[in-house]
Amino acid sequence: MITAEGLSKRYGDKLAVDNVSFTVRPGSVTGFLGPNGAGKSTTMRMIVGLDRPTSGRVTIDGKDYAKLGAPLTEVGVLLDAKAVHTGRSARNHLKAMAATHGIPASRVDEVIEITGLGSVAGKRAGGFSLGMGQRLGIAAALLGDPHTLILDEPVNGLDPEGVRWVRQFVRHAASEGRTVLLSSHLMSEMSQTADHVIVLGRGKVLADAPLPELVRAWTTARVLVRSPRASELADVLTAPDVEIVTADRFTLDVSGLPASRIGDLAAERGIAIHELTPTSGSLEDAYLALTGDSVEYRTRAVPQDGAQLEEALA
Repeated sequence: MITAEGLSKRYGDKLAVDNVSFTVRPGSVTGFLGPNGAGKSTTMRMIVGLDRPTSGRVTIDGKDYAKLGAPLTEVGVLLDAKAVHTGRSARNHLKAMAATHGIPASRVDEVIEITGLGSVAGKRAGGFSLGMGQRLGIAAALLGDPHTLILDEPVNGLDPEGVRWVRQFVRHAASEGRTVLLSSHLMSEMSQTADHVIVLGRGKVLADAPLPELVRAWTTARVLVRSPRASELADVLTAPDVEIVTADRFTLDVSGLPASRIGDLAAERGIAIHELTPTSGSLEDAYLALTGDSVEYRTRAVPQDGAQLEEALA
């Protein structure tokens, strides 16, 4: 279990992490989300003793990371996949790490096989692609068969097979009772992987909740309705708590009414319905709603039609 209590980190005038408290429990995958500059990487570095907190404390199973007797066997960490000796082969890099903890060479062979590095294990790590570097970083994190895993952007650069493997692996690790803290900017992937989500923004905790609760709290369920008499149906559905967006003359996007009620009202007036599709919010929708005021680096809006595009390029 990872426990942060009043954790803060200041770099000069910048408060990167501001009085952050949370608990990452064993047996589930905890997603760690936030915009660039939110303080995620700094927090992860403090967890494993690479940065010292300005105030507060963070422990792993009740101990400071620096006081762990054999860190590789207790905590597996991937923070920077490029942190390897570029002149060493993947196998020799892992052997050197294993030697510091008395981990047998057979375990090196196991993690090479687990992460799919077998065909390149004898090649220098400096020539690895981004995806292969990530696999080597994951192999290093698994080397001591640790009870706690801290993985920062582990699917960065991986192909679809690799992304799916990471998803399946971390969920399996959690099912074995391990503690898993996983950071990623891929909301679609996180929504399939995480059980619980912690969201940071400008160094503060914006949300700390089970993923389904977070989505329900920060998104609105809607119903897509298609009908040859859409405008007439819109008049029927009008009510104080109902919002209707007309996509085209046959399509309505309705919030504030369940699909069953919309169907009943249409049937009462003999209005044909060609489609009635309930849609729930996504983790991406909830994340954007939560962090809208916490984005440090804003981009220009993408033009929505040809005229806007021509104007933007002029």
